[in-house]
Amino acid sequence: MDDDRFLVDDHRPAYLDLLESGELEARAAAAERLLADCDACPRDCRVDRTGDGTGECRVGARARVASAGPHHGEEGCLSGRRGSGTIFFARCNLHCVFCQNRDISQTDAGRPSTPAQIADIMLELQGWGCHNINLVSPSHVAPQAVLAIREAAGRELRLPVVWNSNAYDDPDTLRLLEGLVDVYMPDFKFWEPATAVRLCGAEDYPGRARAALREMHRQVGDLKLDAAGLARSGLLVRHLVMPGLGDESAAILRWLGEELSVDTYVNVMEQYHPAHRAGDPPYADIARRPTAAELAAARNMARNAGLWRFA
Repeated sequence: MDDDRFLVDDHRPAYLDLLESGELEARAAAAERLLADCDACPRDCRVDRTGDGTGECRVGARARVASAGPHHGEEGCLSGRRGSGTIFFARCNLHCVFCQNRDISQTDAGRPSTPAQIADIMLELQGWGCHNINLVSPSHVAPQAVLAIREAAGRELRLPVVWNSNAYDDPDTLRLLEGLVDVYMPDFKFWEPATAVRLCGAEDYPGRARAALREMHRQVGDLKLDAAGLARSGLLVRHLVMPGLGDESAAILRWLGEELSVDTYVNVMEQYHPAHRAGDPPYADIARRPTAAELAAARNMARNAGLWRFA
């Protein structure tokens, strides 16, 4: 249960201040420069994406929107009664062998969309009554997200923006997003580099995730809710409990409590199941669901780390 320290009467999306000051135009210009020599995410491809050039993510100037709509399956503080306005981007910058959204994350799903078209989607979601704009797997299309928010803000978007990422984010890019994103929701997956390279193709993932979460927390602090229990600003961390990786869960949860804040709002997620390539022989160790004992142990680890706010 939350206490009054984390309740807000109202929250004005921060991007409105940037819009009124003119800073949003400067951010948009910086985003366009970033696309021209792309190091938007830790892949650091240095590819000119202003035309047809692509790097690791295989996405050029136009982000691929795989799907969009009200989502009622997110954390309660995001979904509320009317749903979280999710926009799913294709071609994730990680390659998790167990990905449960493989048909989106690893393919050219959806259609290439201009910032104006993405802004149209944002405004449509607002018109449907969604509680927020939830950008899912956005790390590799951060420049396009900045341009879309700039466009939508100028056309009366007034909802909080949620950055729903895998935590493989670049701190410099996150600084470009400061004041544009109200709620950061990263999924901190692995602690050990050997596990990360084996299961998601990025040995530097653990260190990159820690740096990203520090920057996110610096910007927005701990999660704040309104009187209806809806997230208005702050950091919400997800951690997917995986079979046989209890020691890594413990390390991640301990780090959150010691290095960020014991007030960090955490979702210890229990829905792992073998998907994508998790049933292949090299990954036989993760070809099962976590046991009830493993799930209970993960929650106890969070409590032992001093964490007390759970989704």
